[in-house]
Amino acid sequence: MMNPPPPAPQPQPNLQDDTVRFQVELEFVQCLANPNYLNFLAQRDYFKHDEFVNYLKYLLYWKEADYVHYLRYPQCLHILELLQKKKFRDELVNTPCAKFIEDQMLLHWQYYSRKRFRIQQLSMDNVRQRQEQSKTAPGATSTAPGTPLIPAVPKP
Repeated sequence: MMNPPPPAPQPQPNLQDDTVRFQVELEFVQCLANPNYLNFLAQRDYFKHDEFVNYLKYLLYWKEADYVHYLRYPQCLHILELLQKKKFRDELVNTPCAKFIEDQMLLHWQYYSRKRFRIQQLSMDNVRQRQEQSKTAPGATSTAPGTPLIPAVPKP
């Protein structure tokens, strides 16, 4: 009885390949939006290595218009900007600092969501008001949605 041949080893991705490099850098930049990950990096002294700090500086190209639309978590760009400052990198070692950043992000999302909802509500209320006014206004003609209201022209 013969044993089956061992499975072929999976080829390791070549990090010089542009698509793999793009995906790895995209994923890493977006991980910077996670304050707990930043705390993890700081506690393991990654931010003390010049090579790593230079890599963070290199990643600033993600702020360019050609790349920014790939990001799902835009706050990572703000964090990337802050990581250029040594004082910020040094403070990330403290877990309460990371917790504070996380809390501020959550508060921002909550505020932004509520504010956006209110703006949408006001916009919809204004549209309804205009529609009601157009129905009750004398000389107004009914139109299909999206067409401008044109007042009726009086006959001579």
